[in-house]
Amino acid sequence: MKRTTTAIAVAAMPTLAAAQELIVLDWSGFEDPGFIGAYIKEHGGPPNYSFFGEEEEAFQKLRAGFEVDVAHPCSQSVSKWQLAGLIEPLDTSRIDRWDDVNEVKEAFVIDGDYYMLPTDWGTTSLVYRTDLVNASKMDSLQAFLDPEFAGRVSLPNNVDDVYALGLLATGVIDWSDVTQEQFEAASAWLRQAHPNVVTYWADNAELAQLMTTGEVSLAWAWNETPTTLIGEGIPVAINREAAEGSSSWFCGYVNVVDGPNSEDLMYDFLNAWMEPATTDYIVDAWGYGSGNQTQMASLGSEVLDSVGLGEVSAPVLVQGPLDNQMREQMIVEFEKIKAGF
Repeated sequence: MKRTTTAIAVAAMPTLAAAQELIVLDWSGFEDPGFIGAYIKEHGGPPNYSFFGEEEEAFQKLRAGFEVDVAHPCSQSVSKWQLAGLIEPLDTSRIDRWDDVNEVKEAFVIDGDYYMLPTDWGTTSLVYRTDLVNASKMDSLQAFLDPEFAGRVSLPNNVDDVYALGLLATGVIDWSDVTQEQFEAASAWLRQAHPNVVTYWADNAELAQLMTTGEVSLAWAWNETPTTLIGEGIPVAINREAAEGSSSWFCGYVNVVDGPNSEDLMYDFLNAWMEPATTDYIVDAWGYGSGNQTQMASLGSEVLDSVGLGEVSAPVLVQGPLDNQMREQMIVEFEKIKAGF
């Protein structure tokens, strides 16, 4: 899916020739050196980064022959990229903390091989300004349809997150086998919500600004947004226990076919992401979770609850791998919905 952060990041400007070799295709913001401290220490600087704003953009870049070693898609794209011949299996024996990797890794096994190292995850749920809306109306996702909030709603400009909302709102909590009827019901619900939408936000910085000014009082947002805003004293709340539930997502790194540089550097990069220090950093600085399941568990429920990553009693739609044909339908339909059709 994802993810542009409001966390402070240092531009990736390698200082030694060895650090310049690895090329990473990534979401803007993920060049933050806090994620790969061990890599930087070993190689004298970060790798080179090239950025994309949406996974379809990254897919098209790779299909056009753009040369990189590593890329950072989310779970829904892995099978599509593999079918297109863009990525190749990981050698898990070279990932030092493989036994600590989140069990979601099993979702990325294709023909017996692992195709993605899950490194970062988060949640998407109902977020609202506590001083601008009646909290009693925030216990259901149907709030997004309430005429009272016309022109005060923001939804993600992201097909996966927005369809997670539409499916949850229409009673679907597992999208691994979505029927045509369920897809059409979710699309109809999103069309109902569209007139209330002032904008479809593209990244956390944009949404945070909209909620800070009060232009948006109700949003379907990643957990980083309320975590950041609460830290800045903005009166917002997150409700992951709305009646219909919330969503969760996982992203990670893949081995791009025919990467131009050394795979030794790639595995150093992947191993840096699995360091306990990286887990501590991504939770504390970004409010996201890490793919190091062992270290995540060591943080305790109080810490995870505080950033919107704890256990909830409501349904959770996990944005795992999605049928490619269904996702293509979602992409086409979402563009129509945004255009008002």
